[in-house]
Amino acid sequence: MSAPSRRIPLALAIPAIAGLAFLVLPLAGLLVRAPWTTLPERLTEPGVLAALRLSLLTATLATGVCLVLGVPLAWLLGRTGFPGRRFVRALVTVPLVLPPVVGGVALLLVFGRRGLVGEWLDTTFGFTLPFTTTGVVVAEAFVAMPFLVISVEGALRAADARYEEAAATLGASRWTAFRRVTLPLIAPGVAAGAVLCWARALGEFGATITFAGNFPGRTQTMPLAVYLALEQDLDAAIVLSLVLVVVSVAILAALRDKWAGVT
Repeated sequence: MSAPSRRIPLALAIPAIAGLAFLVLPLAGLLVRAPWTTLPERLTEPGVLAALRLSLLTATLATGVCLVLGVPLAWLLGRTGFPGRRFVRALVTVPLVLPPVVGGVALLLVFGRRGLVGEWLDTTFGFTLPFTTTGVVVAEAFVAMPFLVISVEGALRAADARYEEAAATLGASRWTAFRRVTLPLIAPGVAAGAVLCWARALGEFGATITFAGNFPGRTQTMPLAVYLALEQDLDAAIVLSLVLVVVSVAILAALRDKWAGVT
């Protein structure tokens, strides 16, 4: 039986509508100002395609890095107890609130040619990360990994640990229990975290431009291409922005059952 309908107080309805308009009108502005007649031609321009390909590639690679490093980290936080766990969890979430440009500066101080690790990489292997495509992947993984860790840790806390305990009593090692019991249980959470991670990596701007620069074909991702186009060609910036909006909406549609609880 549905809940009885109630009149919304005017004092709540007005700011609610204003808030909705505040969020929706900028997106509507993109749709209204979009150059629909020349949209196909603009989407197939070499610069747009190069930025799109690079964004898809680096976001996917960054997500792979986050999966390899983030899932074990989430398991450590969600299934084990060790001194300072709360502090470690706080450190993991720092990139969520850290200004991306500051994250880029921090990456330069660590992985730059004179950085804590970068100088050793340069002198020992002749390998540099800043202003390279690999640097884009590193910057995106840095800002996106917390989304994966938080999602997977939440899935681990919701999963029944008794299944893992039962596997242990049957002689399974912790690795076997994790691979054959835990991972299947938390697979939806891992998938949701990976999608959020990929979307965050795709939209990353501040850390990327600071750590990797804005070189077409090498480090210029879609958000950076939008920034550059905004100074030269407004219609091109709108087209690139529309592509990112479409991707964002698709991500929300894919995750609505998990995050919004609607069908």
